[in-house]
Amino acid sequence: MMSDTILEVKELKQYFRLSRKEIVRAVDGISFTIEKGKTYGLVGESGSGKSTTGRSIIRLYKPTGGQILFQGTDISGKLKADEKKFLHTKMQMIFQDPMACLNPRKKVIDIIGEGLMIHKVCKTREEMEQKVYQILDLVGLSKEHAKRYPHQFSGGQRQRIGIARALVLEPDLIIADEAISALDVSIQAQVVNLMKKIQKETGIAYLFIAHDLSMVKYISDHIGVLHLGHLVESGSVEEIFENPIHPYTKSLLTAIPVPNPRVERTKVLHEYDISMLDCPYTESKRIYIGGTHYVLGTEDEVEKWRKE
Repeated sequence: MMSDTILEVKELKQYFRLSRKEIVRAVDGISFTIEKGKTYGLVGESGSGKSTTGRSIIRLYKPTGGQILFQGTDISGKLKADEKKFLHTKMQMIFQDPMACLNPRKKVIDIIGEGLMIHKVCKTREEMEQKVYQILDLVGLSKEHAKRYPHQFSGGQRQRIGIARALVLEPDLIIADEAISALDVSIQAQVVNLMKKIQKETGIAYLFIAHDLSMVKYISDHIGVLHLGHLVESGSVEEIFENPIHPYTKSLLTAIPVPNPRVERTKVLHEYDISMLDCPYTESKRIYIGGTHYVLGTEDEVEKWRKE
C-alpha cells in the first residue's frame, strides 16, 4: 500500500437480511482508495449505497465482506479496544440532517466537547472549553454561540456545529454524508468553501458523499460513481467529466442543470436503464482505461461505449 494512502477499501460488501430468503445487497464488492489531504467524491442516485458505504467504513455497520484498511490498520473485522479508540478519534462523520444528529437537550459547548471528555483528550473542563472555542472560531462561529442550544441556530449554522464536532478530535479522515443536501444553495457554497479552507489548513482527507455532481466536481480530487451497490466508474475529476464512458455516468452528467435557458431547452438527456447492459454488474469486471480511470463492464461493452 502506498504511504500517502489513508484509506483503502477492497471488495467491500454490505448485505442486509430482510427475511429468510430475501437479502438486500446494498453494497456489493466496491474498491477505492483515498489519499492524505485529498477528497474522494462518491456520487449516485438515492438508494445506490452511498450512505451505507460511509457507515460501513466508520463501522456503524459491520461489513458483510471485504477489507477496510485505515492508515494501514485493518478495521473491517472485530476491533480491539485500542483499535476502537484509534478509529473513533482519527475518523469522524458529518451527518446529513444537522438537527437530527445534535442532542436538543445539550448546549453547543457540551455537544462539541463530549468527544474530548470521553477520550480524555482534555483533563479539565476549562481545557475542553478553550479547545471548543478555537474550533468554533475555525468554522466561523463565535464564543457566544457555545452557550446556546441547537434549535436556536439556522440550518447552515447547525451544520457548522456538526463540522466543528467532527474536527475537534483532529481526525485524519472525515466522512461527509450528504452534508450539504439539506441546506439552501447559498449556504451549501459557504459550507463547502469552509470544508476546503479547513482541508488546506489541516491536511485532512474527506470522503464526500453526495448526489449533486456539480458540487462534487468543485470539492473532489477523485470521483467514484455508484449504482445499485456497484462502483460503475471511477477516476480523477477530469477523467470523469471530460471522458465519461459508462452510460450511467453519462446520464448523471447530462442531468446537471445548465444556467442558460436556451441551452437547457435544447439539451439532449442521456437515458440509462440497467436492462441496456449486455452483462449484469455481478458478472462484469473493472476495465482499466488509463491514468486512474476504471469502468465496470465487459471488454466489448466498454469498446462500444467509447465509440458512442
